[in-house]
Amino acid sequence: MSRGSSSVAVTLTKSLVFALATVLAMAALATTISNGTTTSGRTFTALFTDATSLNKGDDVRMAGVKIGTVQSIGLRHNDTAEVVFSASESAPMVKGTRAELRFRNLIGQRYIALEPGSPGGEALPSGYTFSLDETRPALDLTMLFNGFQPLFKFLDPEDVNNLSAQIIAVFQGEGATVESLLSSTASLTSTLADRDQVIGDLITNLNSVLEVVSQRTGMLDTTLVTLQRLVSGLAADRKTLGSTIEGMGELSESVTGLLQEGRQPLRRSIDSLGDLSENLAENDEALTEFLTTMPQKTDEIGRLATYGGWLNFYICSIDGRIPRPEGYYGDIGVDSPAGRCR
Repeated sequence: MSRGSSSVAVTLTKSLVFALATVLAMAALATTISNGTTTSGRTFTALFTDATSLNKGDDVRMAGVKIGTVQSIGLRHNDTAEVVFSASESAPMVKGTRAELRFRNLIGQRYIALEPGSPGGEALPSGYTFSLDETRPALDLTMLFNGFQPLFKFLDPEDVNNLSAQIIAVFQGEGATVESLLSSTASLTSTLADRDQVIGDLITNLNSVLEVVSQRTGMLDTTLVTLQRLVSGLAADRKTLGSTIEGMGELSESVTGLLQEGRQPLRRSIDSLGDLSENLAENDEALTEFLTTMPQKTDEIGRLATYGGWLNFYICSIDGRIPRPEGYYGDIGVDSPAGRCR
């Protein structure tokens, strides 16, 4: 074989080896990107309250090792996500295993993490369905960030804005470095340290309040129970209370009409009372004498009526005039000589 033929053969051999290696590398890369698995394994179903961002083909892992993939995602009863996934035969799927959704990376991709149950437990059959009590959705970052709002109130808004901008820049890959993010985090931590006294006082006061509440637990329970009974009683008697309020309204209207009708007579009575007061003021001496002698007179009158329902009188003298036909009025009279009349 000539030297030229040998060179062509060597070049052809190297080209074939390079092409084969390239094809194998591309196949491996495609398998990795597509989240594929070479084992069919068993099939299980998991129910989640929230399966947002979980897609078909995502990983199913146990102890950090990929053991299967997500086969399909559907909806059950309009309020529950139904996820069907595969798992290899070698994976220890036993009773007590929990299926949890976790974040795969910072851009929101997720995977199913299987937390194995007790070793030696009863094996789960293929097609087993994990109920809502055996699953847990991914962490709600919105709820997590909202939980930091009371803390953010004590922070400098400028530091918070800088930290937020650095985090967004890192997520978007727009030139921010991890060092600047750590620097902003350090500044935020320093601010928290500066407010250590305020946070400490807040926690101390809160502990005092909780201690007082704890000591008054019985009284608080009694108050709440009594208040609940009161509210329940008022709710049960709402018709009676409504009728009572309506009756009070009608009574108010009646009293108003009565006052309007009696206003003029009452005014005249008050005016007459004024005249009576003036008369009494002008004759105060006679009134004083009458009130002074009234007890003695009532005693004497009382003695006259002690014999029964009548009054006894003893006449000491009597005078009179009798007219005569001629028009002369003669005087008549008699005087008693009794000692009581002297």
